[in-house]
Amino acid sequence: MVTEGETGRVIAGRYRLQDRLGRGGMGVVWRATDQLLGRQVAVKELPSDDSLSAAQARRRRDRTLREARAVAQLRHPNVIVVHDVVEHDERPYIVMELVDGGSLADRVAGRGPVDAREAARIGVALLGALRTAHAAGVLHRDVKPSNVLVAEDGRVVLTDFGVAHVAGTSTLTESGTLVGSPEYTAPERMAGSRTGPESDLWSLGALLCAVLSGESPFHRDSLGGILHAVVSEEIRPPAQAGPLLPVIRGLLERDPDRRLDAARAEAMLRAYLETGRTFPPAGTTDPRRSTRTVLLAALLAAATAGAGISAVALITDRDGGGDGAPASPAPRTPPPGSAPPPASPPAEPSPEPSADRSAGRPSAPEPGGPVSTVTVTVSQGAGPT
Repeated sequence: MVTEGETGRVIAGRYRLQDRLGRGGMGVVWRATDQLLGRQVAVKELPSDDSLSAAQARRRRDRTLREARAVAQLRHPNVIVVHDVVEHDERPYIVMELVDGGSLADRVAGRGPVDAREAARIGVALLGALRTAHAAGVLHRDVKPSNVLVAEDGRVVLTDFGVAHVAGTSTLTESGTLVGSPEYTAPERMAGSRTGPESDLWSLGALLCAVLSGESPFHRDSLGGILHAVVSEEIRPPAQAGPLLPVIRGLLERDPDRRLDAARAEAMLRAYLETGRTFPPAGTTDPRRSTRTVLLAALLAAATAGAGISAVALITDRDGGGDGAPASPAPRTPPPGSAPPPASPPAEPSPEPSADRSAGRPSAPEPGGPVSTVTVTVSQGAGPT
């Protein structure tokens, strides 16, 4: 139930809305009073979407409530506390703890980038939050500076778990629609191939770059430029990331199977806080040296004031550490007095592969041959949270 009071609306007969704390694509966040318990809370009023059918709107509300309730079960000092989830006129409202201090994005915009030690501290806090969520089967899907709160006492709080997936901000939905801020979205999510804990870790790597330098390493002037930077351009962490470079490069590995996991990333950041050095774990590789072919057919739509522009781009990139030819070994000099080794007979040319030998065996694709593509529909949201 929503009623009008002398100082503002009352949600569900209990939460009196007062000051508006923020507004964006995720809806409106209010400072409110819990009249039953007499405490200050934050209430997020999720936006309605008039373009959805009644059935689609109901499914979205149900998913919002389901994921909010899942997050409410998480217990970690760096995870936002969800107190309640209520509904009015079939619109969900999420009641959370009130964190005074503003977002990490506001802090960087107002005070400038942070140093490596503070970035490491933030990273450790967020990795702890993500590990707790992932262990409970909850994915964030929208890790970015505006979704991280920094309390006045320095506590780092990750907020907006899962809700971004439902409300349509910075996520690739099941239907293949990417909405919001792709600068922090993992390449596998853009391609629609998979979404798992590794995708949140990629986003954290981009976030660390942003707090160290002031912007994401994938920031470009156009949406198409951002997509190309995420899926195929050489990744260039900012110079300020130097002390944390092994961690950031590990998190920004394009192959999610080789991406640095949360436990190792947290251990490396803790090592830096204790010793001033990070130690890359065994088995990691420099993502700049990995050979890759990224093929993406993207349908880009940027809507402003009811008008849209769309384009289709096929982005390909091959990045290797040279021409791929093996290095020739240096000739071996025989010891004095020994007979020279017999000359090797000339190598016979390899026979042409026959249809019999190649049958049933996959062959390497010919350059310029047919490729399979993934279509990603992108619609620009109302703005960051």
